[in-house]
Amino acid sequence: MPFDVTQHNLVPKHKKLSDTEKEKLFAKFNITNIELPKIALSDPAIEKLGVKIGDIIVVERESQTAGVTHYYRAVVEG
Repeated sequence: MPFDVTQHNLVPKHKKLSDTEKEKLFAKFNITNIELPKIALSDPAIEKLGVKIGDIIVVERESQTAGVTHYYRAVVEG
C-alpha cells in the first residue's frame, strides 16, 4: 500500500481555490499569480487535488502562537 503523504501529521492542509476565491484574493492584495510563491504541479501534497498550472493553493497551518495561518501558492510546472 503506497504511503499517502497528505495524511502525515507534519503535512499541512492544502486546498485549491475556486476561480471566485482566486479573484477575491488577487483583488484584496492587488496581486497576480506571478507575485505568489510557487508550488510544483508534481508536489505530493497537491497531486490528489486535480490542479493545473496557474491554479492557486492555500496551505493552512496551525501555530501555537498565531492560531491558523494561510499561505498561498501558485501552481507551476515541475
